[in-house]
Amino acid sequence: MQNGEAKFESAIKNSNFFKLSKDEQNFIKRLFKDYNLSFQEIRILITIANDLNIWGEENITHLEIKNNDTQNIKQAKKRLIKSIRDRYEELKNRPNSYKNFTTKEEYHPKGVKTQTVQKDTLGLGDCPVASEKTRCCNLLTLDAVESCGFDCSYCSIQSFYNQNRVIFNKNFAKKLKEIKLDPSKRYHIGTGQSSDSLMWGNKEGILDALFEFARKNPNVLLEFKTKSDNINYLLENEIPKNIVTTWSLNTPIIIKNEEHLTASLDRRIDSARRVADKGAKVGFHFHPIVHYENYLDEYKEIWQRLQDEFSSDEVCMVSFGTLTYIKPVLKQIRAREFKTKIYQMPLVDVEGKLSYPDEIKIEMFKNAYDSFKSWHGKVFFYLCMEPHRLWRECFGYEYKSNEEFEKDMIDSYFKKVEK
Repeated sequence: MQNGEAKFESAIKNSNFFKLSKDEQNFIKRLFKDYNLSFQEIRILITIANDLNIWGEENITHLEIKNNDTQNIKQAKKRLIKSIRDRYEELKNRPNSYKNFTTKEEYHPKGVKTQTVQKDTLGLGDCPVASEKTRCCNLLTLDAVESCGFDCSYCSIQSFYNQNRVIFNKNFAKKLKEIKLDPSKRYHIGTGQSSDSLMWGNKEGILDALFEFARKNPNVLLEFKTKSDNINYLLENEIPKNIVTTWSLNTPIIIKNEEHLTASLDRRIDSARRVADKGAKVGFHFHPIVHYENYLDEYKEIWQRLQDEFSSDEVCMVSFGTLTYIKPVLKQIRAREFKTKIYQMPLVDVEGKLSYPDEIKIEMFKNAYDSFKSWHGKVFFYLCMEPHRLWRECFGYEYKSNEEFEKDMIDSYFKKVEK
């Protein structure tokens, strides 16, 4: 094998090259031969070509700039690579459009199998994405179930678990009873970090166990976070006052194209309304807020709708956050066999993770907070996993430490549920 051929074979190994069409493969091969592309340049073109396909944009063969300069191959290659990368960056930096994009009806769900296993430990610990570099509420997470049956394109759970297998712990109820908590301390524990809190209902008795745990530990604020409308168990049973059910909400466009298999916006809000009608407290998370054409107008409709349909007395919290990636999650998304625009965005380093630049985040979060003016001082608002500096820009105030944030949040929640 010639050196050039060996270099090309080495560059495409363990890449997404074979996910590309024959035309795209031949295009990259031709550029390699014509311009003597380096290993890194080949890998860059493969990544760009794969991303364009995932985003539903014109494929890489449409980005070639014809070049008649055969005298200086280095300069010609430099201009060619620059033209392709410039077009790629342009597509990332403009607001996305979901017009003519793959619809939810065309989405083919992954096959998910549930499995019950006997575990000797209980997954109770710090939030796995907590960081001193961002303002964190010090939430404790309880893994009632491992992995999720929904298939949101941006979900970080896919980097922690096998997405095709959902695990239930046969010992969950037993281990939950054995937890020793300080009775003089208040805790905020969430069950929606490793899976959706309600989509499984009372399978394997998980809600029975959690309700009993809440009753026996009145110093615990237990949060069920969901994108489902599976509230039958909540409607059929008396809900302990220290259980708060929260819905992650998004615009219909994002739910349709990026939050596969989840309940619609109307069904989520209707479910929250029915739970609140039982006298239980609810909350809402807008995480992620996604930047796309006319996105603020569509989010503002939801923010106003919540204020029209719920009183501030019924709502414990409203949180805001946006797309934040670690590299393993991006790698997982790129390896999937589906289309998404969710990472077609200007990715910049934000405290060691990849996210939108500050100017976009400030626009998102400030508009979100200002839109809830009638609830200011009555409902607890916060930014999730965002740098300290954004709080004052968006809310007009900030916390000096995570501990101060945690105390204020827990005090607010317990004041609301005990009211």
